[in-house]
Amino acid sequence: MKITPFFPHTPTRLPNAKRLARLILFSFALLLASGWTWRTETPIDPEHPIEYTLPTADVLIDAGHGGIDGGTHWNDVLEKDINLEVSRKLYLLLRSKGIKVILNRTGDYALSDDNRWHMTRSRHRKDLSQRHGLSDEVGADLFVSIHVNWSPKGNKRGPLVIHQGEGRSAMLAGFIQDSLNRQQNVFRLPQAADQFYLLNRVKVPSVIVETAFLSDAGDRKMLTSIPGQNRLAAAIASGILGYRQFCP
Repeated sequence: MKITPFFPHTPTRLPNAKRLARLILFSFALLLASGWTWRTETPIDPEHPIEYTLPTADVLIDAGHGGIDGGTHWNDVLEKDINLEVSRKLYLLLRSKGIKVILNRTGDYALSDDNRWHMTRSRHRKDLSQRHGLSDEVGADLFVSIHVNWSPKGNKRGPLVIHQGEGRSAMLAGFIQDSLNRQQNVFRLPQAADQFYLLNRVKVPSVIVETAFLSDAGDRKMLTSIPGQNRLAAAIASGILGYRQFCP
């Protein structure tokens, strides 16, 4: 028995363009004659247009730096990587408590790459404007930016929470600072600051959490270990939850 291959070596003759066009038109005419109509899954109503809404969040976690911007560093240990790991752990902890959370980056990339609307040539300015712009878009109630500190002399350790110069931000900073103080067995006070772009632009209670000093050997050991990062995330989460209970 001779078997004809599925793809014969000699191609069959195809109809010319006019015959093909007639065939398509004839088929379409038969469909219309049979009562067929073109339908969309969602009917378009001019009086009630479709509205698209962005997700809202109780807390927006800003994982500092990323991509080309590594932040501070110790040899090959980069701040951007520590920030991301602590932020991921904080995200999961808050989610487990029923808090609606958004994490603004989940990998090693620069948020400035997503910002094509800002006219400035400064990558750093684009990065910062993208971070505060997301806060406005998602309607977050709180903005928490995670960072790592550095001392040129290497003689400082412990956490520092920086906040906007208004009451709710100061209160949020106080709760987080107290929780981190107890976690690291130190005593430091949060600080108000007006020189930070993010704190000046974000319109909700906002803090920058400097979790510890990468320049200090003890802090560095905590910052670069999974147990240490877990403890940092748990302390920050505890401060956020304390604030939310006090200021629902």
